[in-house]
Amino acid sequence: MKVLKLSAQGLPQSWISLEQAVIHYASNEVRWESGGEIAVFRGGHNAITGQQSIIAVNSIIGTRGVPSINPFDLRPGLTNAKLFARDRNICAYCGDHFHETELTREHIIPFAQNGVDHWMNVVTACRACNHRKSSRTPEQAKMPLLYTPYVPTLWEDFILRNRRILDDQMEFLMAHLPRNSRLAA
Repeated sequence: MKVLKLSAQGLPQSWISLEQAVIHYASNEVRWESGGEIAVFRGGHNAITGQQSIIAVNSIIGTRGVPSINPFDLRPGLTNAKLFARDRNICAYCGDHFHETELTREHIIPFAQNGVDHWMNVVTACRACNHRKSSRTPEQAKMPLLYTPYVPTLWEDFILRNRRILDDQMEFLMAHLPRNSRLAA
């Protein structure tokens, strides 16, 4: 289970473990919290009062400090898992839905024609379509794209990074997606 760590201004910073979240709470770095309580950690007893220390961790925390992520400079890392999720496991050429094991990262402008490995030059393709297109462009192969590639926003990238997002975390992230996001559909 991961905690969504935000800047004090509400910009996503990272997915952190429960233990990392406890460190933020214990260091008094949590400025605000949202979402539901997902864990309670009990510590030792105070020698004077006898009270036990308790830290309740929420699913979303806003922490002190200057954000380490500038949303305008964001270049989300490209992985097959995030690409397939962005494209909803749908082949960009035949339009069929596939399991991840049957998909490939397909370069619109292939490496053989000086294509690059970048969000705007890749789509999800089934193995058969990728093989059929080979080292040609979609126009050369007479295989038009059914959808266009795009670079995920900061908010989309945080959804694409984590497979186990709690309902309140997903609600928070979805509220910030662009209206035309494929993840919002």
